[in-house]
Amino acid sequence: MYYQILSFNHNNCEQAFREQMAFADEEEKSTFLNELVEFKFIHEAFVVSTCNRVEIMVATSDNFSSYHTILGLLSKKSGIDFYKLKSSGRKYDDEDAIVHIFSVVSSLDSLVIGESQITGQVREAFRFSYENGTAGPKLNRVVSQAVKCAAEVRNQTSISSRPLSIASVAVAQAHKIYGDNITGMRGIVIGAGEMGIIATKNLLRLGCDVLLLGRDIEKTEKIAEELGENVKAASVENLPRYLNRYRLLFSATSSKKPIIEPWMIENANLERVWFDMAIPRDIGDMGLENLKLFRIDDLKNISSENYALKQEQAIKAKEIVLKYKDEYYAWIKVLSIEPIIKEMRLQVQNAIEKELNRAIKKRFVPKEFESNIKKMSEQMFNRFLHDATQNLRQSSAQTNGSNKVDAIREIFNIDIDDSNIQQYDNEHHVKGYR
Repeated sequence: MYYQILSFNHNNCEQAFREQMAFADEEEKSTFLNELVEFKFIHEAFVVSTCNRVEIMVATSDNFSSYHTILGLLSKKSGIDFYKLKSSGRKYDDEDAIVHIFSVVSSLDSLVIGESQITGQVREAFRFSYENGTAGPKLNRVVSQAVKCAAEVRNQTSISSRPLSIASVAVAQAHKIYGDNITGMRGIVIGAGEMGIIATKNLLRLGCDVLLLGRDIEKTEKIAEELGENVKAASVENLPRYLNRYRLLFSATSSKKPIIEPWMIENANLERVWFDMAIPRDIGDMGLENLKLFRIDDLKNISSENYALKQEQAIKAKEIVLKYKDEYYAWIKVLSIEPIIKEMRLQVQNAIEKELNRAIKKRFVPKEFESNIKKMSEQMFNRFLHDATQNLRQSSAQTNGSNKVDAIREIFNIDIDDSNIQQYDNEHHVKGYR
């Protein structure tokens, strides 16, 4: 079994390309995942689709076939040429895939290094696939270890001490533009999801009032009430009126098409500063001279500065990622040997019962001595196998240990399906997605 990731993110794809790649809704994602696992060489899969990235991770028995299968299905879904996808994305196999997903979950690969959202987004992506029946123990072990790695990165470095999300960076940029004059301003925040809430909280810290717009007015009013008296809720249906009244705007909705268009503008002379934090974009091409419009990719310079300030911490974090990768593979190797050891002991037990029954039948052994002889035989064989199984466990964790393990499987004629390993890590399995 191998691991593979195809990655399309802010490092290698422009925003327009990522917009085409993004999954519109859960139904589209479910269809894609179901099609993936119909191929016998793809055992499990999950998809991370955010404003900055689309990552497809699979557990597969054939990296070459899975790579071209994923590209083909993505091409069909997005309408992007197969070869353009192939040249735009990045492929990570096996250990490289583990390092990549650990780095992603630890937010070392994010547009804003140290942002806090990606860990939850990956866990949610796995949970969705798990409930969809397209991911299970093979990938759950990866996600679980990745979450542990991310926790240590946060605890052992100060990499999360600066802006924690795109929304935080957007508000920081607004503060940079307006300076202390931002205090007392009213900002429009469109979208009552996580990104909108983060933007609102950061605006409140700067002393701004916030007008929070949402489609579900009851939900929006409840969120506004929780955020405090300086946040007012309104329906997104009244958006054109607010666009012509206030200068500062942040938008992060899940709309499939722009919600702000040029025809909504009545006063083109009003100086405006807008931040479009959505994929696909919320704000169309406006053509306004007095508009400063920042889209997600426009924030790259800010995130680059942020990264430069964190180089030392990023190096330390990368060392943690590599340590967790090594520990993960050592754990997987040890885990894989347990079913083999159990099968060896079962073979011994079956042999004892078979020979003991034969001995009793031929009256070599009196029937009344059966339980004592069986117990003594099991103890002798356990003593005989003890050193061998301990050495086997140690060998399985070594670089060349797989050859020894394969030899034991062949010698003892043991055929263990990888899915049986799940019984040995039930606790680990639960932690990955809850």
